[in-house]
Amino acid sequence: MRAQRMLIGFVACLCLSSAGTPRTNAVIDWNAIAIQTINAAVPPHLGPVGFLDIATVQAAVYDAVEAIDGRYKPYHFVMPGACGSTAAAAAKAAHDVLVNRFPEQTSSLDAAYNSYFANNGLSENDPGVLVGQLAAADIIAFRANDGSFPNPGPPPFDGGTNSGEWRPTKSYLPGPPPSFAPMESPWVADVTPFTLTSPSQFRAIPPPSLTSELYTRSYDEVKAFGSLSGSARTPAQTDLAYFWAANYLVVWHQALRDISSAHALHIGKSARLFALADLAMADAGITAWDTKRHYVFWRPITAIQEGDTDGNPSTDADPNWQPLINTPNYPDYTSGANNVTGAVTRMLMLFFRRNEMTFSVTTTNTLAIKPTRTYRRFSDAADDVVNGRVYEGIHFRFSDMTARMQGMNIAERTFKHFLRPVHDNRCDDDDED
Repeated sequence: MRAQRMLIGFVACLCLSSAGTPRTNAVIDWNAIAIQTINAAVPPHLGPVGFLDIATVQAAVYDAVEAIDGRYKPYHFVMPGACGSTAAAAAKAAHDVLVNRFPEQTSSLDAAYNSYFANNGLSENDPGVLVGQLAAADIIAFRANDGSFPNPGPPPFDGGTNSGEWRPTKSYLPGPPPSFAPMESPWVADVTPFTLTSPSQFRAIPPPSLTSELYTRSYDEVKAFGSLSGSARTPAQTDLAYFWAANYLVVWHQALRDISSAHALHIGKSARLFALADLAMADAGITAWDTKRHYVFWRPITAIQEGDTDGNPSTDADPNWQPLINTPNYPDYTSGANNVTGAVTRMLMLFFRRNEMTFSVTTTNTLAIKPTRTYRRFSDAADDVVNGRVYEGIHFRFSDMTARMQGMNIAERTFKHFLRPVHDNRCDDDDED
């Protein structure tokens, strides 16, 4: 703490010199670098883990930028008198958090950082660099004991074998997950959230009874529309399914960068948008994993193949049924993809104060005939993810709809209580530069 106070005093002296003029939106640029870094991790950060990584990065970037910009309240890091280039602060904060989380990529991150400064007229002597360094150190320390990457990790989680209980499912196509894999990263259910009071704060209500009308209707729907062969899907529905069988970390951050660039957001507003979205998406992932592990509800592939064991005379079993895509190795209820999508689309609505906005989303799935889709409303994209997971054959609709609501509720709470304007008058126009 004494060393940090000395550094803060030192930066205050440096601030008497020129702060420099940023020539780029470093928040957008370093988000792209961060997503590339997360995707290059070995072993890969699967499921919601990448969202924990990027939320930590964007929290540090936001606090570094806002320490200088001063328009919005900090997430955690406070530095009175901070000044300098917000671009330098953002780049340094992102770099340092990424190096901390991905030390094996230090060389490439150092090269990216040095190149970024050289290409954008930034100086290592700028006081903003120290602001970014301190902001990164602060968030690293703040999240140091959050339950991520426990060592040793928990024992493998294989669910159960009773009717209605999730159990590992076998891959029938090349690629992940491997055959009969245990639950991916079950420890995420215990990670300390970024904005919530506990992982279970927005835990879903129990899934419907296996003999209920809702379950029967959802069973029949996914059996008909999510099947690999003989499906009731139209070609357009199949393409929608493939489109959203994607890397959601990449897809939604590309969309966020495009939206931020299209609206020419000030760097402080970009920092706030990315931080709000990522804090909410990370907590949505934690919430999904808490709900999945708590209810351990079976996937459609198991439910349909074993439909004659569920006590419901209206569910006809098909032992040979297979979904359109491989079933991920974690329970059905609730959908992580819809938790995350519900969070980001609702946060975009809240941030821009409207649902209507033209924006594009590009898939990472090469099987999609239409690689880019243009939406007119944020809610339309959320609708498509709900439908897409059914058409893929990997979720019941009630899992998708419940997850979407969880994500929306998390976004609303995050937006209401975090990263608010310094003068928090709810009538203020947060979109004014």
